[in-house]
Amino acid sequence: MDESIFLLIIIGLVIVAFAILFTFVPVALWISAWAAGVKVGIFQLVGMRLRRVIPHRVVNPLIKAVKAGLDINTNKLEGHYLAGGNVDRVVNALIAAQRANIELTFERAAAIDLAGRDVLEAVQMSVNPKVIETPFIAGVAMDGIEVKAKARITVRANIDRLVGGAGEDTVIARVGEGIVSTIGSSKNHKGVLENPDLISQTVLSKGLDSGTAFEILSIDIADIDIGKNIGAGLQTDQAEADKKIAQAKAEERRAMAVAHEQEMKARVEEMRAKVVEAEAEVPLAMAEAFRSGNMGVMDYMNMKNVMADTDMRESIGKVTDDDQDGHNHDHNRRK
Repeated sequence: MDESIFLLIIIGLVIVAFAILFTFVPVALWISAWAAGVKVGIFQLVGMRLRRVIPHRVVNPLIKAVKAGLDINTNKLEGHYLAGGNVDRVVNALIAAQRANIELTFERAAAIDLAGRDVLEAVQMSVNPKVIETPFIAGVAMDGIEVKAKARITVRANIDRLVGGAGEDTVIARVGEGIVSTIGSSKNHKGVLENPDLISQTVLSKGLDSGTAFEILSIDIADIDIGKNIGAGLQTDQAEADKKIAQAKAEERRAMAVAHEQEMKARVEEMRAKVVEAEAEVPLAMAEAFRSGNMGVMDYMNMKNVMADTDMRESIGKVTDDDQDGHNHDHNRRK
């Protein structure tokens, strides 16, 4: 009885040991690699576990690489995995590049992958160019008419410039700048509408793909439209501004005239006050003349006669002027 229990314990321990072994050591993966002709030792797989590397993330891409005829060893793939790269995507990109006769080394593919770019998509774009469509880009011709154009840019990935090269946004911005510049240099909008291919030819000749991760194959104007009359709008705004300036200056002159008029009225009132003041001194002077004997009663009577005569003449002259004005008015009405 004791021997049976001891045997069961031994069998249980052996089962647990094998379970731990097969869990820690990927025997099934080792068998798959061995069947595919990939030389990966069992202790090498154990070492991957100890280095915190998931074995199937390295061994499966290695099997694909060997079957595709690529010369890649486990250390390179393991190092790229530890650096945070996507081993499977790099191997797929190398296989695609080999099939398309594109020169791409493992080191460059790994660098592109670690730079954050999809190296497999880049290889595919090298074989099958990509079309980038810009939004409507507005430019103003020399005659002041706004022209809107939409372009389609056919690009091919440049493997040599993927690391450090600018992306799609830079290409779109440069093409947009070229379109605006080309439209702006046109004498009138009709020429742009008649020959939209001049825009694409001019922009394409500027070498806008320098420093980018792409090679521009063609720039085609997909749509073109007429916008606002910017020149007329600017002239209208300028005329309105000139009008407001003229009105402001006129208002300033009117205010100055009103101020001057008020000033003159004040001066007239001041002079009238002085005249009244002077007239008030006349009786005093006459009284003083009577007291001092410089003026007699006859002199005073003569002065009054002269004043009365003057008033009479002024009245007669006023009546004569009124009659003359009435006669002229009647004469004009008869005519």
